[in-house]
Amino acid sequence: MENVENERLKKSSKTYYGWIVLAITFVTLLVSAGIRSMPSILMLPLEKEFGWSRGGISGVVSVGIFLYGLVGPFSAALLLRYGIRRMMTVALVVLGASLAITPSMTALWQFQLLWGLVAGLGTGMMANVLGVTVANQWFEKRRGLVVGILTASAATGQLLFMPLLAKITADAGWRYSIYTAVAVIAVLIVVVSLWMRNHPHDLGLAPYGSDQVVPPSPFRGNLFLTPLRVLGEAAKEKTFWLLAGTFFFCGFSTNGLIGTHLIPACGDIGITTVVAAGFLALMGLFDLVGTTLSGWLTDRFDSRWLLFWYYGLRGLSLVFLPQALHMGYTEMMIFTVFYGLDWIATVPPTVKISSNVFGKTKSGMVFGWIVVAHQIGASVAAYGAGAMRDWLGSYTVPFMSAGFVCFFAALMAVRIARTTSANPTTTASV
Repeated sequence: MENVENERLKKSSKTYYGWIVLAITFVTLLVSAGIRSMPSILMLPLEKEFGWSRGGISGVVSVGIFLYGLVGPFSAALLLRYGIRRMMTVALVVLGASLAITPSMTALWQFQLLWGLVAGLGTGMMANVLGVTVANQWFEKRRGLVVGILTASAATGQLLFMPLLAKITADAGWRYSIYTAVAVIAVLIVVVSLWMRNHPHDLGLAPYGSDQVVPPSPFRGNLFLTPLRVLGEAAKEKTFWLLAGTFFFCGFSTNGLIGTHLIPACGDIGITTVVAAGFLALMGLFDLVGTTLSGWLTDRFDSRWLLFWYYGLRGLSLVFLPQALHMGYTEMMIFTVFYGLDWIATVPPTVKISSNVFGKTKSGMVFGWIVVAHQIGASVAAYGAGAMRDWLGSYTVPFMSAGFVCFFAALMAVRIARTTSANPTTTASV
């Protein structure tokens, strides 16, 4: 039955089917990222309704961010073993169930269970590793651009979701924003089940840019032990530690800090949640441009120097942020545009370096471990910034500190050895 459906899709599509797979993956990552960022909208309403502290709510976000990253390497193995479509469907069902129960919670530990644990694991299955796997399976050429587009979808989720959900929360209450997200997930489950495909070979196609129709390499090994073994091999390379280190600071300065705390920081000085969500949405718009452009640049220029400039410019914007918050809307708009262009532009060059050093077969799992470092940094920032806000009464120190660690990350990036092809000692079959 599935073979008949595959033939129908192949014949009915006038464009290369990989672009349809790209579009479905883009929307899935977009929705997942939008939902992952919802706690920043919920923070003030939950604080008001239940009396939970800023630090306590930040702790839930911190755990969710950490698990979101930790599941990445194992997600790469699961995607290779069971297929992209099946694992996307399972992850969406788990995430939808977690959200559907959330409006009934009454205690902080329940919020921790639903959003820290279950939602963290569910969205982790639909993180950057998914985008890297799709790009590697379906595209031989334009891979940097494809990774850039799929990476940009993470911030674009804020573009479509944050203002809408913030408006619903302000007008009808936070529970109705949850119901809206559940409805979107239900539609997406149907789309993925009907039209997503695992590999071009399923439709008798070659990867884009290639003329060879070959089946996917079968995953061999233990789903739990193989990612750990890949980590052990990658850890022998200096490049892995430099990429993981820069990505730690990347997470520290993006979703852990700005994604979690910009709305509460704006609320501290009287900027409404809807307006603050608008700033994040605008960042998502400019990130779509910036990260897609970064993918294009990655296909053409030295990834190490791209990372140097990305981290350095991000550092400048974060050092400027405390002043922008108190100066007015014009200055905040300048920060929003400048920072948004650089939000996660670091992913395409990081993925390219990882693929060159560790090979196409292992790059998904290796990049998954690099993302773990990213999410550890984000987790530290999510909790640390909330705790420092409770202690110091403002976000000035966390924002300034993040700016300076970005300068350090820029220096780390230029220490990465220049590579042009996969290291033959690390590309053996998994």
